[in-house]
Formats: sequence, structure tokens, C-alpha cells
Amino acid sequence: MVFTLNKLPAGEFLKLRENLPVADVRSPGEYAAGHIPGAVNIPLFDDAQRAEVGTLYKKEGNLKAVKLGIELAAPGMSSKLQAGLDLAPGGRLLVYCWRGGMRSEAMAWLFSLAGLEPLVLRGGYKAYRNHILEDICGERNYLILGGLTGSGKTGILRYMNSAGEQVTDLEGLASHRGSAFGALGQAPQPSSEHFANMLFDDLSAHRQEAPVWLEDESRNIGTVFMPDCFYARMQAAPVIALMMSIETRMPRLVREYTTFPVEEIMASVMKISKRLGGDRTREALEALKRGDYPAAIKITLEYYDKSYHYGLSKRPEGQVIYINTETDDEAVNASLVMQAAESVR
Repeated sequence: MVFTLNKLPAGEFLKLRENLPVADVRSPGEYAAGHIPGAVNIPLFDDAQRAEVGTLYKKEGNLKAVKLGIELAAPGMSSKLQAGLDLAPGGRLLVYCWRGGMRSEAMAWLFSLAGLEPLVLRGGYKAYRNHILEDICGERNYLILGGLTGSGKTGILRYMNSAGEQVTDLEGLASHRGSAFGALGQAPQPSSEHFANMLFDDLSAHRQEAPVWLEDESRNIGTVFMPDCFYARMQAAPVIALMMSIETRMPRLVREYTTFPVEEIMASVMKISKRLGGDRTREALEALKRGDYPAAIKITLEYYDKSYHYGLSKRPEGQVIYINTETDDEAVNASLVMQAAESVR
């Protein structure tokens, strides 16, 4: 049997991903750092083996590294082949490694022995990353929903999405609400690298001709940093900023945060202690100890409100449209936001 290796450019590879399974044959550590969303890890080498082969390659060249690689991978070939068969019951699958070289070629050959038709990503994961970052950096029509902390922006965006607006939930992708308290109740955050991979998928699902709504964010959402070029696009986009009083926001925040252990909330307060100052930090912690959540929330809101107003003031004149509201009703506020956006669409 003659083995023919089929390699595809990133754009074509990603289109086929809609209907074909994807095997990431890099090491588990590489996969964990970031991978094509939906890909299943069938590693040729584990992390230690990859390091060992790589070190030998640098010291003694390609031939000795290849021999070592065969020796290390051989005992697990049967299980790797079975994993490929399990992944691709239809007979075809997409395969990639870091550069589209030896690892993906070796695994493609292995899969072909069982009658599978492997299609390899030309240039590997590196080419995929270049492809998606170029797309993410491209021009799109963004609209930014801003507003003071506790304004219910995430819920408003969900309501707008259900009403037909295009929305990308950055905080959902990042598994973080964006403040010092944003990790409470959330799943572990992805790496910044994998966040960008998921962001590409999300943006790709939107229509190019219609605007995409994003929530106003800092450059980082918790430990996740957005691609610089994408963040620059956000900073240049029109902002619809929802303004409401602390009293209007308070019930929502009390409902949301009293569900978490007070020790976790106190630890979150400590993350911004230098910015709050010693006296205000002590007041917030003492309020939490006695169960006075509104007092603690008010202290932190005063800090966040001041910081956010300052950030908006630094934007060019006319970029921000302010909306004053006296309700936290998501449907009402979503309607106000969409009406205000008509002037900048």
C-alpha cells in the first residue's frame, strides 16, 4: 500500500473541521496550553518524551532523535491507533502537530495503516495561530456595552442576543467576570493563547455585515490577556455606557455575592487593598465580618466607579454615548442600549 500524505492550508483545514474530527498529536502539555477547539489529544510523545527527543535533536542531530522517537513511541502505537479509530468512525480525520512535520506525518501514516484517511494541517498549530490572529486583528464592526460595575451588562447582552443582536461574551470565554471578584464561582481560566483560539471561533460564527457587541473590558480579564490588536479594535469602537446609581445596583450585587463564602469575598477585597487604601480596606473587611454586605459593596463600588469614569474620560470626544437609567430591569436597559446604538451603527 502506498501512503500519500495530504496536507491542507489552515483555512481549508478549519472549514473541514465543521464535519470531521480533529486529532492534536502534540504532547499533553502543549495541548493544555492551547489547542484548536474541539480537537482531541492523541499525543505521539508525552511531555517528558518530547523534551528528551528535543534535547537529543539539539545535541546530536536529526537521525539520533528520530531513532529515539521511534523507540519511545513504539510501545504505545496500538493504543494511539485505537484512539484514532475511536475518534473517526467515518474514516476521515484531521491531524496536526506543532509545525506540521514529523509528529503529524508519523501519526497520519499510523492512522492510514488502519484504513483511515488523515488530512494534515500544513504548517501545524503554528500556521493555525498565524491564521486566526490575522483574522482576529482584522477590521470588524464592534459596538461596546459599557457601564458601571453591577449594571447587569452580561445579562443585558444575553437579552440582546436573544433579540437577534450578535454578541461575543468575552467574560464567558475567559471564565471570569472581570473584576477582583470575577473568579468567584467560575471554572478555571483558559490560557491567553487558548482564549484567542475560542475567540476566533466565536467571531467566525457572526455575520460580517452586522455589528458585534462586546462588553467593555480591561486588557486582561483575570489572568487572560486579550490579543493586543483585538483590544486596540475594542478601544476604537463606539461605547454605549449604562449609568445607574449605587442604590439601583446594590440589590443585584447583594444577591450575586452573598452566595459565596465570606472568606472568599474578603480575599477578593484584599486584591484591591492598595487601591482602596488601608482605612477603606479595613472598613470593608469589618463590614463583611459582621454580615453587612451592602456597606462592603458600597466601598468597593466607589473605587470601581471612580476608576471607570476616569477610563471613559480618556476616550476621544463623541466616542461614548451615556445612558442614564433608574432600573436594573435587563429588558428595559437592553432596549435603551439598542435604541442608543442606532446612531452609531
